[in-house]
Amino acid sequence: MAWTWPTAAFFIFIVCCILTLTIWEIKRPGGDPRRGIFLIDTTRGDRLFITLLGSAFIFLGWLGLMGTPLWGALAISIVWGFVVFKWA
Repeated sequence: MAWTWPTAAFFIFIVCCILTLTIWEIKRPGGDPRRGIFLIDTTRGDRLFITLLGSAFIFLGWLGLMGTPLWGALAISIVWGFVVFKWA
């Protein structure tokens, strides 16, 4: 993998997500598992992982079907993240 600015931005984003979840858990403890639309018990960390994994597939599918630019995939991924954190 080439270390480009987009690659660095991706890893910075991941670190920011983990730090945000850590601060969220410190300020509002109680990330107890809950059962959502996937019918599995998920915690905040699980939902973050599902969001990131789903977003990766959204971007790959977009690249395979539509090509660049990736703004549409980004919009879909943001909506996907809200859906997962709200109902999963």
